[in-house]
Amino acid sequence: MKKTQIITLFIIFASFALAIYLYPQMPDQMASHWDASGKVNGTMFKFWGLFLMPIISVGVWLIMIVIPKLDPKKANIAEFRQSFDTFILLLVLFLFYIFALTLIWNLGRTFDFIVAIIPAFAILFYYIGELIGSAKQNWSIGIRTPWTLSSETIWNKTHKLGGKMFKGGSVLCLLGLLMKDYAIWFVILPAIGVALFLFIYSYLEFKKEVH
Repeated sequence: MKKTQIITLFIIFASFALAIYLYPQMPDQMASHWDASGKVNGTMFKFWGLFLMPIISVGVWLIMIVIPKLDPKKANIAEFRQSFDTFILLLVLFLFYIFALTLIWNLGRTFDFIVAIIPAFAILFYYIGELIGSAKQNWSIGIRTPWTLSSETIWNKTHKLGGKMFKGGSVLCLLGLLMKDYAIWFVILPAIGVALFLFIYSYLEFKKEVH
């Protein structure tokens, strides 16, 4: 088993261990959702508040491991597999970080939850840029539009640009730390904007290629 996979499994194990250890200390109803201003607007029963995120982490890990093996172009995935394994690790670590913040809040230490997750989103965005920039054409990982899947040239152009845009989005994300009232929008808008732009870009490049 690879080092990144071992670390990923350790993080998942640690999340379950924390949930079990802190179970007696948690309120019966745990804060589980925050609005755009960082105020609690949702709760759930203690069991789910503690174990839902660890369970989700297991699900995410399993999906990320299994789906590429079923990909018709899994040989292409093998070419950037190390980058993908690192992405899985970062994604599970991201979920663990959100889980840890939730635990800290429910232990009685309040803080601006939205601002606290901004750096984590920025790191995730940046590495998505790294992953996309190295991704070879496949059906499971990357910017999968009808046009990138139809042409390797368009796939490569779109992913090269997409890698740069996601990295730029990570910088925009960090600006939310300076404008805390609008912090969540510095996460949502870059993500939607980049995805929409790349969708249109791949279509326009396809139109150029066929004419």
